[in-house]
Amino acid sequence: MEKKYDLEDRLVLFSGETIKFCNTFGNTFAENHLKNQLIRSSTGACLNYGEAQGAESKKDFIHKSGIVLKELKNQELL
Repeated sequence: MEKKYDLEDRLVLFSGETIKFCNTFGNTFAENHLKNQLIRSSTGACLNYGEAQGAESKKDFIHKSGIVLKELKNQELL
């Protein structure tokens, strides 16, 4: 049986796992700042990919997918 590659489902899972991970942080100013940024980036990537799926043209899809990539790279920097 062939595995289905569904990026949207994987991004939703990634967002959920990021939120769970952030819930393990403490409550200092720095920890709150980092967990808020991590949650915004992961959920932003997921939501922006959903927007890209509804793109009006190939050029629009490429642009919106670029925004998803930026959000995911933001995770890498943290």
